[in-house]
Amino acid sequence: MKKKPKYEESSGNIFADLGLPNPEELLAKAEAAIEIAHIIKKKKLTQTRAAEILGIDQPKVSAILRGKLRSFSLERLFRFLNALGTTVIVKFCEEKDALNAHTVISKHSRRASAASET
Repeated sequence: MKKKPKYEESSGNIFADLGLPNPEELLAKAEAAIEIAHIIKKKKLTQTRAAEILGIDQPKVSAILRGKLRSFSLERLFRFLNALGTTVIVKFCEEKDALNAHTVISKHSRRASAASET
């Protein structure tokens, strides 16, 4: 009889699953970097051109694209998204129980928003 492999379901945040400090911030930074990479690819920008738009040098663009985010604050990544033509929306919701408080990162497209408004 075969043994079932042991596994543990993810919490939805790999950084929390790994026990890293500030997992919600790390996830938010990763999501922002993924969106930056997506926009750069969608707009067919070279790293040099992206660097000009973001006001940084090309090696820093390379670092973002490779997920090397230690030297970038979340606020700075948000500014990069703005420079690339993306609006960043931050929403706060108070929870009755502090244990239920968490951070949610989601991508919202204008198309989906416009369709839901009609």
